[in-house]
Amino acid sequence: MRLLNDEHDAVDLRTTPVHLGLGSRAKPIEGFAWSPEVLQAYGAAVAADGAEGRMVMIFDGDGPGDHWERHPAGDELVVCLSGSVTVIRDVDGARERVTLEPGEATINPAGAWHVVDMAGPTSILTITAGLGTDHHPRTDAHPRTDAHPSEHPGTSDPETR
Repeated sequence: MRLLNDEHDAVDLRTTPVHLGLGSRAKPIEGFAWSPEVLQAYGAAVAADGAEGRMVMIFDGDGPGDHWERHPAGDELVVCLSGSVTVIRDVDGARERVTLEPGEATINPAGAWHVVDMAGPTSILTITAGLGTDHHPRTDAHPRTDAHPSEHPGTSDPETR
């Protein structure tokens, strides 16, 4: 994994996310993967951006999400590009459901647990404040809003979606 400094060719956001950092810099992330080693390397590479750093990525999928997540460092923008997606989130203990069609977006507030369900083949674009993101396997119940990352072993990544 490495940040590219002067990339001017086309970038496929499905395989190469872009990090938006301080100084209005945009750097593609070559070799990105959802592995602990790559996430740790990414977190170290963008640490100077702190809570202001953002990751931009496109996700393709079909079906229910398999995990809850929250982003304590900032809000997350979710944009439906194609298909239909339902974002389910817990905001101050109340469950909210927002269904998006192509061209529509919603904002997951900082720290709100959320999960994404895709109805049929769907593409979404996310802009995420990834610093300190927590994940929790999806079960019938969502994680407690006040749960500390240590209560969900192996869920606190330095920077993830």
